[in-house]
Amino acid sequence: MFPERFSTLPEYAFPRLRALLDVHEAGGEPVHMTIGEPKHAFPAWVTDVIAKHAEGFGRYPVNEGIPELRAEIAAWIARRYGVTVDAEREVMALNGTREGLYNAMMALCPEAKGSARPKVLIPNPFYQVYMVGALSVAAEPVFLNATAETGFLPDFGAVAPEVLDQVAVAYLCSPSNPQGAVAERSYWEHLIGLAEKHDFYIFADECYSEIYRGEAPVGALQVAREMGADPERVVIFHSLSKRSNLPGLRSGFVAGGPKSITRIRQLRNYAGAPLPMPLQHAAAAVWADEAHVIENRAAYGEKYALADEIMADFPGYQGPQAGFFLWLPVEDGQAAALKLWTETGVRVLPGAYLSRDTDGGNPGKHYIRAALVAPKDEMAQGLIRLRDCLQR
Repeated sequence: MFPERFSTLPEYAFPRLRALLDVHEAGGEPVHMTIGEPKHAFPAWVTDVIAKHAEGFGRYPVNEGIPELRAEIAAWIARRYGVTVDAEREVMALNGTREGLYNAMMALCPEAKGSARPKVLIPNPFYQVYMVGALSVAAEPVFLNATAETGFLPDFGAVAPEVLDQVAVAYLCSPSNPQGAVAERSYWEHLIGLAEKHDFYIFADECYSEIYRGEAPVGALQVAREMGADPERVVIFHSLSKRSNLPGLRSGFVAGGPKSITRIRQLRNYAGAPLPMPLQHAAAAVWADEAHVIENRAAYGEKYALADEIMADFPGYQGPQAGFFLWLPVEDGQAAALKLWTETGVRVLPGAYLSRDTDGGNPGKHYIRAALVAPKDEMAQGLIRLRDCLQR
């Protein structure tokens, strides 16, 4: 006997990709551009901090995060967004943001909204944990296609008022994965205004916030505070995986209103897996340092420029505003990925694997996602092969 609510889950993107490609020989030296796993160097002193506090592996970790870590997170939020948060009551450390994005749904989504099954708004394409979180609380996922016509962000204004009245949570990733679109201040103001009017939470996934061109993306909590919105309205999620090239550290945080954080923290007391103490000390040191983040952003800036040069004549190419993915238009994403692998050895992800079919079709079907995480020369060689193969 198995729960029906998970019976329609498609195979996860990367096993699905392996099933598509691995039955074929690579058409050249493989270049992996599928997974968004940062390859730039993380700060060399991180391991020294872990070693210094290694005795902490002999103790159970602090559930909400050691005071030093929460203090550094609060200080970073103040520097980055000009927002003062209470490190004790409004911040909690996470074992990566996926844990937080899932457990916040478990802790905060009500069983019903207006005596009906609650709805959860999800951008389409999307990070797959959003959908699983919604299904886990028996909410109804409502997919909002994020297309070129909508600026690669969901059009929340197109959602009917009667649907918004049933919404309990809206997820939004900005900068977006996979398209690299940034929600401007006016966009956040509109969404927060809808959330205030129709009484729902906004879960703002901002894990790509420190990789961008030009001006730094505005933050959801920043705009909510400026608007004087309900302090519980917006819950933000951040990570060291992309900002600091530390995906294996599994360190992130959630910040929001004190009531929300109390509920998330209480659930985690029973069901969470806190970050080991030496890693919490390392995370505190990393949040306190900005020099390596500036260096990392400059390295991605060079990759943006190189991608723009190589792909300049690729039909429909748009360089990302932020993040480290290219979202490239093709006739059929799955066919393009297979062609690239068998003819060149370049490995990319079909956009449809990140999306769900809706009445408007699958918004990822005619795209492929290529990650700009490999060393610059390898990335350039991969893009040249990709461009030449798909333009033949």
